[in-house]
Amino acid sequence: MNFKKSFGIAGNSGGKIRSDCQVTVEPADSGGIIIDLKSKVKSMYGTDIIRQINEMLDFFGIENARVEMIDSGALSWVIAARIEAAVRQLVDTDKSWLPSPNPNSIKPTPVDQRRFSRLYLPGNSPSLMINAFLHKPDGLILDLEDSVAPEKKAEARILVRNALRVLDFGNSERMVRINQLPAGLSDLDCLIPQGVNLVLLPKCESAGQVLGVTERIKDIYQDKPLQNEVWIMPIIESAKGVVNAYEIASASPKVAALAIGLEDYTADLGVRRTEEATESFYARSVLVNACRAAGIQAIDSVFSDVDDMEGLGNTVKRSRAMGFDGMGCIHPRQIAVIHENFKPDTEEIEKAKKIVIAFMEAQKKGLGVVSLGSKMIDPPVVKRAQKTIAQAIELALIEKNWYEMLPQ
Repeated sequence: MNFKKSFGIAGNSGGKIRSDCQVTVEPADSGGIIIDLKSKVKSMYGTDIIRQINEMLDFFGIENARVEMIDSGALSWVIAARIEAAVRQLVDTDKSWLPSPNPNSIKPTPVDQRRFSRLYLPGNSPSLMINAFLHKPDGLILDLEDSVAPEKKAEARILVRNALRVLDFGNSERMVRINQLPAGLSDLDCLIPQGVNLVLLPKCESAGQVLGVTERIKDIYQDKPLQNEVWIMPIIESAKGVVNAYEIASASPKVAALAIGLEDYTADLGVRRTEEATESFYARSVLVNACRAAGIQAIDSVFSDVDDMEGLGNTVKRSRAMGFDGMGCIHPRQIAVIHENFKPDTEEIEKAKKIVIAFMEAQKKGLGVVSLGSKMIDPPVVKRAQKTIAQAIELALIEKNWYEMLPQ
């Protein structure tokens, strides 16, 4: 076997690293497989780890090599990802070592899934992925773009693939932020078959980019029938993207939402991002209007100060008042604040109830117009009220059978 390099290395090790490992594979001409395992759990799991290393090297056709593993409590699917990544640095192979899938992990989501919050998780940090669903964000994003160093992207893709197969996402939507195109198309080939619900498309500037991703997903569907629909969330991060927001939003029925990334957008403008956000008011307004015109969700940027809960709360209130349907978060403690401020309040719910009741009474009477007191109610107002009621029921703010409890 011809090797591309003298050794392959993947993973992370060090004093603060947990639930991960670092694997070095150095090919040899003879001597079989020699394994040097350094692990605090070696006495309990060393035999299983060594067996896995031997099985995987045999699977990839490597008969002679020295393997060093520095283990910090990595789970089997993490070890598998690190070994495969190291091997791929040595040999060209079409083989993939796929861990057994979690039968309960894939759950289809509708295009209008509630997306108040989406939590970013670095795609090369397994410790942050393992129990992230316990924080109950509406979406969990396994990120392959900005949070992953360029030299780590190939192994992060394998780790994210394994995470999608194995991890429990609870009720959170399974999201992946791919790399900027065209590199991101290779991410799709690897990850879409693993039950991704939504793909975030970074630095999107044209409808053509959306169509390229749509076509690639369609091709993957034809090769490997999937169990769920895959939605797309383009992220607008430049002045050009803002100018083209509507054509991006309406490019494909697979687009479920547009998001805005204010760190890159303000950098593109050459201005400093502020909490008041006056520098991005125009862009955010354009994005909300584009989304409403296209009939999709508008998602605001992340709030970068993870210690300022008051500032976050104020930002969410302003975001919701502008018409956004949710925003990103970079720390689990932000989720509760985002949910609290995006959910409908008591006054909104009561007003929505009155509008929906008036609408239902008008339908019973066969009336073409809806009125509440002396005011006429337009169809968009009724639709918004119905959405508020649906959210209130979903969030257990009113009884699930509220409609059935109304006087007949």
